Formats: sequence, C-alpha cells, structure tokens
Amino acid sequence: MIVTLKKGIKKKEIAVLSEKIKALGCRPYVVKGKDVTIIGVIGEYAKKHKEVFETMDMVEHISEIQKPYKLASREFKKENTVIKINKNVEIGGKRIHVIAGPCAIESEDLMIRTAKMVKDAGATVIRGGAFKPRSSPYAFQGLGEKGLKYIKESGKKLCMPTVSEAMTIEQVNLLSKYCDIIQIGARNIQNYDLLKAAGEQKKPVLLKRGLATTVKELLLSAEYILSRGNSNVMLCERGIRTFEDSTRFTMDLNAIPVLKKLTHLPLILDPSHGIGIREHIGAMAKACVAVGADGLIIEVHPRPEEALSDGPQSLFPSQFKILMEELNLIAKAVDRELLA
Repeated sequence: MIVTLKKGIKKKEIAVLSEKIKALGCRPYVVKGKDVTIIGVIGEYAKKHKEVFETMDMVEHISEIQKPYKLASREFKKENTVIKINKNVEIGGKRIHVIAGPCAIESEDLMIRTAKMVKDAGATVIRGGAFKPRSSPYAFQGLGEKGLKYIKESGKKLCMPTVSEAMTIEQVNLLSKYCDIIQIGARNIQNYDLLKAAGEQKKPVLLKRGLATTVKELLLSAEYILSRGNSNVMLCERGIRTFEDSTRFTMDLNAIPVLKKLTHLPLILDPSHGIGIREHIGAMAKACVAVGADGLIIEVHPRPEEALSDGPQSLFPSQFKILMEELNLIAKAVDRELLA
C-alpha cells in the first residue's frame, strides 16, 4: 500500500506516521520525490489498516500496489533509482558506468595492474572475485580474504569503487569491510537467507539473474533485499540457460525493456557471461548499451590464456580500450554518456 502525503508535511510528522505504521505491525518505507513524499506500507495485513490512514489530515490519498514485488515496482516509485557509490559514480543516471577487471583475483600485482589498465580505458568500477563458485570442486576457488585485501588496495590506489561476490552470510559481513558493492551471484539468486543478510547491511548490492530465473523471480529476489531496509539494489542480466549450446548462455535482451517498465532499479548487463566467447563480447556489449543498460560488467585480463577462471571470455586490455571508445559512440546515439 502506498500512502501519499500532502505537500509541506514536516519531518516530525513523517516520523510520527512511521511509528504508527510500525505499531500496526507493518514496515514503513519513506520515499521523497521531487514533488511529493510517499510512504510504502509493507506487511501481510497492510490493506486492512487502510481506513486508519484515510482519516489522517496529512494523507493526500492511498493506493494499493498490485505487484507481488512491492518496493521494487514502478507503482511504488515512478522515478528511476540512482545509486551513489562515491562522488564520481552514480549508477542509474544519464551516464553508463562500466565495471571491469579479472574474473578472479589471482595476485596483488595482477589485480593492481589490471585495475589500472581498465581505469585508463574509462572503466569506473573494479571487479574481481575472491570467492569463486565453480562447477568443479577442483577448479580455482579464489583467494578468499587475502584477495579482498588486494582489491581494496587496488581501489584505494586508483580511487575507484570495488565489487566482489559473497556466497555465504558470513562473507556478506566480510565483503562489507573491504568492498563498495556486494555481488550476489546467479547461483545464489534464491538463497533467501543470503539475500536477507545483504539487505541488512548498507553497501549497494549487485544482484545477478539466475541461470533459469524469470523476470518476476528476479524482482522478488530483489524484494528480499529491499524489504530488509537496503534500497541500493542493482539488477544484473547475465544470460540464461536455454537449449542453445553454441554460446555459454543466451543473453536475454528482451528482459531489459520489460524490466525498465516494471522496476525503478538500475540495470547492469554482463555480456562476458551472457555469450562467453571473447570475439563476440564487443557486439553484445554494444547491444546492451543500445537496449538501455545503466551499466556493464566486463571481464578483462592481461593474459587470458593464463587466467585461473573464465579466460576464454576475458578481453585483452587492448581490446577493452577499443571497445570502450566504440561503446561511447553507441551511448551518445541513445542520448547517454559513457566516457567522462
């Protein structure tokens, strides 16, 4: 249920109303727009309290949210959410931000060198996996906390925010100490305890769509994070599993305009995983920008043939630099910005 307040309502009055909502066994979510302030009243029995709010002088009108994902829906918030990572990175606005780096953090030297290369090409956020969910138990599983220290140091030296993936509740707390953005990977999209933990800390969350997850299921997973109080959620389309086996996954570009209509949350697209073949990543990255991405996440490695994870889909730094210049042209064509 959405409670729209009259113009000129003071903070003290909003606080009183929020406490009233809590006393009724519901959760209040205050959103201050350009013209109006609304309060989302979330709870299993929120609708039965509708008459209570209708009698209040400060209330302009009340409407119900029809979608099962309440806080993620356009019904709850019509304006696009813009997530501020630092003073230079705001995801969801006019500028398209590119997150880049190696799939896995392999060493301190490689992490810093790769981060410098992608920054020089125009990337604004560093990526790198410290905990790696691999199909084979014998594959490289990541450096753990040591890897997080390496990516944090890289971000500090280059003044760039960082993102890495958490696979467990304990890792959420650990990553919140080292990284600016916490990623929930495709294989954990419906790990609800993990989603709740991500929602109970304050760092922005990059939520990747699962291999066989519908758009509705993706939004409901985001709702778990939002409902715990963390409003800084970015959705990531990274390809879904279909009958097609000529590419790693099938990049579901159809989902982007659909999601843009259904949700106010920023959309990040991952062409590296979406197609999984180095020579085709550039074409898919351009398509991602054209279709409405708010950001891209691209794997880059100085020696992909020696990479401990995802070498075949990692771009050489020289390829990434050329791609960034090409993406900038596409961004301008759709009235967006990419390179500063």
